[in-house]
Amino acid sequence: MADRVETLKTSIATVSIAGDFREKLAAIARAGYTGIEIFEQDFIAFDGTPVDVGWLVGDYGLEIMLFQPFRDFEGLPEPYRSRAFDRAERKFDLMNSMGCDLVLVCSNIAAAALGGIDRAADDFAELGERAKKRGIRIGFEALAWGRHINDHRDAWEVVRRADHSHVGLILDSFHTLSRSIDPQTIRAIPGDKIFFVQLADAPKIDMDLFYWSRHFRNMPGEGDLPVVEFMRAVAATGYDGPLSLEIFNDQFRGGSPVEIARDGHRSLIGLMDDVRRSEPDIRLPVPDIPPRAHCHGVEFIEFTTSEEEAADLAAFLAVMGFTHAGNHVSKQVAHWRQNDINILINTEESGFAHSAYQAHGTSVCDIALRVDDASRTVERARMLGAETVTTPAGEGELSIPAIRGVGDGMMRFIGIRSDLAALWEIDFVLVEEAGDCTGVGLRRVDHLAQTMKYEEMLTWTLFYTSILEAAKVPMVDVVDPGGLVRSRAIQNDNGDLRVTLNGAENQNTLAGHFIDRTYGASVQHIAFACDDIFTTAEALAARGFQVLAMSANYYDDLGARFGLEEAFLARMQALNILYDEDERGRYFQFYSRRRSGEVFFEFVQRLDGYDGYGAANAPFRISAQKRDLTSSPFAGVDGGVDAG
Repeated sequence: MADRVETLKTSIATVSIAGDFREKLAAIARAGYTGIEIFEQDFIAFDGTPVDVGWLVGDYGLEIMLFQPFRDFEGLPEPYRSRAFDRAERKFDLMNSMGCDLVLVCSNIAAAALGGIDRAADDFAELGERAKKRGIRIGFEALAWGRHINDHRDAWEVVRRADHSHVGLILDSFHTLSRSIDPQTIRAIPGDKIFFVQLADAPKIDMDLFYWSRHFRNMPGEGDLPVVEFMRAVAATGYDGPLSLEIFNDQFRGGSPVEIARDGHRSLIGLMDDVRRSEPDIRLPVPDIPPRAHCHGVEFIEFTTSEEEAADLAAFLAVMGFTHAGNHVSKQVAHWRQNDINILINTEESGFAHSAYQAHGTSVCDIALRVDDASRTVERARMLGAETVTTPAGEGELSIPAIRGVGDGMMRFIGIRSDLAALWEIDFVLVEEAGDCTGVGLRRVDHLAQTMKYEEMLTWTLFYTSILEAAKVPMVDVVDPGGLVRSRAIQNDNGDLRVTLNGAENQNTLAGHFIDRTYGASVQHIAFACDDIFTTAEALAARGFQVLAMSANYYDDLGARFGLEEAFLARMQALNILYDEDERGRYFQFYSRRRSGEVFFEFVQRLDGYDGYGAANAPFRISAQKRDLTSSPFAGVDGGVDAG
């Protein structure tokens, strides 16, 4: 990614990712950062001299932008004060050897520390003078839990009164935003006195600030803090220095350093693009990338399977009311359709789909979304670090822009006003006997449910929200008899894009079972929308469709919770339809029993503006699926379940 951002200086603290020092540097360089802030623990653990560290960092094409942290400095009485200056001199020796000229001094938390802005300013003025002689700059950061200084406004006042060329301010979005300090106060600080900016987001959690900071920070855009507003204020000062990530997160410490580093770089570029768009009068050193794409719905879902298993999948689609509408002009790909829903069955014995089948078995390998401009969508994704994919197209066939999605799947984009909109007429030969494709009243794809390991959820969230116009819905915990599953929806304002992300923490849950059985395949279930859930359910029953059976206890409880009429409840129970409602509307849903491979299907109807996913029903549905697994004659071949 380094070629995409020529002037923006990006950095990441080595503490943010897993691995030994060399592994971290390799991942950081591969992701395209300009440099690092070296965390003292990483240096101490490294088996080499400070000079070796400097050479090694340079070998990876990086620079050491910051050494940190230097703790418990300002406001100390003697003899602690003299010792603090002695410690600083030793750090200066180390920094000179490794080739770093900026050190982070965080506000004092020691019990011996004395208050007073002037006292702290005098300390920094003297430290700045010593640092100047060594070619080193001092950056002062207010820790959110600092003993006397825990606000960037107070830290700035210390720097201002110190009035030294080698003493400046370091701003950290977490320390400001976690205390709900108005980031607009940053605009009054001269940009040349801000020496470094650290960025982190976090979920909104009411807990001790130190514990929150040390375990739950994440990349900008992955949490709930107003990081864009923070960075807008920083940009307004004229600051043009590095933007760095300092992330303390338990999941990241155990994750792939390459993936986490890539996510971080994507978050920085996406953040600065948001700042550029919201502060158009401020000149920023960021690339001009296309805007987020608006999704107009799912154009098609492609299954990969074998020739032998394709017949079972096709029969399953037929029972659901789908019609075999066409075949690809040059590939072994069949097109099945019902109203605005398009399903492809790919039985090619080479290429990406076949590789996906070998890895995951019968599964969803490709999703195509309708967008305004497919090429611009792919370009934005590319500039945010996604891998673009070009698949072979025969003469006269369409080449559909694509990127590699998370979970190794493919994501394609169909421009609604381009030649791609004529995909079915150009690339497919109509089956003469196809006839009517209205089926049982399934209208469109309501949502896709994707399952992943819990520690991967933030990566998936950032992937969708950075490329597409989409927002995060608050996370919910779904109780599975085998453990907890975390579920979060990603959706746009008009509901044309809905994806539920379900994170499994262990293999005992059905979501975990799905991951284990499919070696990480992502789409676990597909939800189709209909206009009348009862008409659709009755039509499916008439075709021999096997519905997931719900317990009678569910309907007894449902009637008590919502005060539903007995006749209405009886009708739902007869068709195994589940129900939910909120202040906006009502939601009906039921599920397939027999699945094709590990994917199952849901059928939904939304009424009066209901915007959820029936999360309250998930535990009962999961229990029903577990019963189905143990009693079904298909238990040996079917089984995955989603938690959303």
